[in-house]
Amino acid sequence: MNAHIELENKYLLLTPGPLSTSPAVRRVMQRDWCTWDKEYNNLVQDIRQRLVALATTQIELYSAVLMQGSGSFSVEAVLGSAIPKDGKILIINNGAYGARMVQMARCLNIDVVELAYPETQIPDLTDIEAALADAGITHVACVHCETTTGLLNPIQDIGRIVKATGKVWIVDAMSSFGGVPMDIAELDIDFLISSANKCIQGVPGFGFILAKREQLQACKGLARSVSLNLYDQWNTMEQHNGKWRFTSPTHVVRAFYQALLELEQEGGVAARYQRYFNNQQCLAQGMQKLGFELVLDAGIPQSPIITTFMYPDEAEFSFQNLYDNLKQAGFVIYPGKVTDLNCFRIGNIGEVYPEDIERLLSAISAYRQP
Repeated sequence: MNAHIELENKYLLLTPGPLSTSPAVRRVMQRDWCTWDKEYNNLVQDIRQRLVALATTQIELYSAVLMQGSGSFSVEAVLGSAIPKDGKILIINNGAYGARMVQMARCLNIDVVELAYPETQIPDLTDIEAALADAGITHVACVHCETTTGLLNPIQDIGRIVKATGKVWIVDAMSSFGGVPMDIAELDIDFLISSANKCIQGVPGFGFILAKREQLQACKGLARSVSLNLYDQWNTMEQHNGKWRFTSPTHVVRAFYQALLELEQEGGVAARYQRYFNNQQCLAQGMQKLGFELVLDAGIPQSPIITTFMYPDEAEFSFQNLYDNLKQAGFVIYPGKVTDLNCFRIGNIGEVYPEDIERLLSAISAYRQP
């Protein structure tokens, strides 16, 4: 390994997370913390309270649980802890992360009804109503922003149907929470799941669950895992002032706290959403001028999180060559994830501003016309 690799970022991450963070977020990780120390545990409690306040004005109804690992660990913790042995879940799947939830539920021996759609299509509400005629279904889960394509699923409309039929409503808001305005109490979400390294702009290492207190209580004794036992994790944090059951990612937690402060300084979720929206609009318009076609049709809700583009209709086009060229220019983008389309993705979130998008477009233009 090169002994003098520079610590400062060599390129901008234009991905849906991990993403480019601020210098201050990176800087606070230079201090070590003790997991038993009161100062650290008070920090955890402050984070939990701030997360609930970020999610809803009805803060008394909800609580926050932090869980080690990537966001998928937190998704699996909810599925494995909230659904009783005789429960059944309807999972709405129109992308890689909906498919992952189906995989998790089946691995956990949970009875699953999968409502599957192409990755470029939003769910049909009449299909959901019809599926929920099955009285055995106790829970419903959906991804809010599917970063497979960047589409935004209509969780308000879906949630109305879910709650009208008395089901428990689980939303994977991994790539939208903190970057898309929402009030989870108004949406009547029972469990919302997200991650430190998405729109709040922290670094990878833990996910978090925002859940109704009554639903967390109902999880007691249901968990199919020790490490991913949502009730035990929550109860320990509640009873022991922010203490995690097992070793927590202390540096990541401190970085996340700094990221929360920076979100507040930016003007909150509404201001961050506007920046992301401006990034996405600038990107989409600029890329189309350069001859790249959007994967999502105009009628499909496009999130401000990530945008997917078709390969140009040119025999000599190589995504790897584009990727390598842009990395040399200071940008990292994402390969495509749509099953049957040749496409690639560019993220709009993180410490990224419209001027960065303009620089990216200039780099792509130079690549296209050497």
